[in-house]
Amino acid sequence: MPPQSANLFINSLSSNSRESLLKRCVEVDLPLRKSLYEAETTPNYAYFITSGIASVVTAMQDGGTAEVGLIGREGIVGSFHLLGPAKVSTTCFIQLTATALRMPFTDLLQSFRSNEEIRDRILEFVQEQAVSLSQLAGCHRLHEAEERLSRWLLMAQDRTQSDILEFTQEFLAMMLGAKRTTVTVVAGALQRRGLIEYQRGRVRIINRENLEAAACDCYKITKNLYANLYQTPKNAW
Repeated sequence: MPPQSANLFINSLSSNSRESLLKRCVEVDLPLRKSLYEAETTPNYAYFITSGIASVVTAMQDGGTAEVGLIGREGIVGSFHLLGPAKVSTTCFIQLTATALRMPFTDLLQSFRSNEEIRDRILEFVQEQAVSLSQLAGCHRLHEAEERLSRWLLMAQDRTQSDILEFTQEFLAMMLGAKRTTVTVVAGALQRRGLIEYQRGRVRIINRENLEAAACDCYKITKNLYANLYQTPKNAW
């Protein structure tokens, strides 16, 4: 039996399917800001993240950017490119130093087309990402910055399983769609309430229970999506 991986997608597969992917993967370290794919291009590689976080970002013509997704050890970078010929308008890069299993994208595409189990699990992950994106689109429109920052920090902790998150002020501003001064004000408010410790480039979660109370309802919805990922019985469809 092939060994277990730190990637939840890989571990959700049967022994044969898992082995078919692992034999074509190599372990790689992914430094901060490493680009995994660029907008409107087909990636050379797909990545099964095993630690850290990759951010999916959309850019506007005026140069503004906003995070529209994050991928940790639950998922695959490059999955949306498998679905059809449409050009994917987002970019993806590493926001928290990561490790991954790297696989040629053409190999994953072949597996997606030929292996029903792998295809079903990939579609399940893509669905989770799409539903989460829909929820977060409403979140950015309707909820205050403090609620959104609390929600995002919790989502990041779920994926890293760490109380300490090394994020730049620039990135937190991009995530919130706000100015750096807003990050300082909002993070400072959470710190004064004893929920986090915040220094430039570093957040430590002190009181997760109260941070959940400070977050908007979107966290509970996305948390349930994340928790139930790959729980569908293999032959349910």
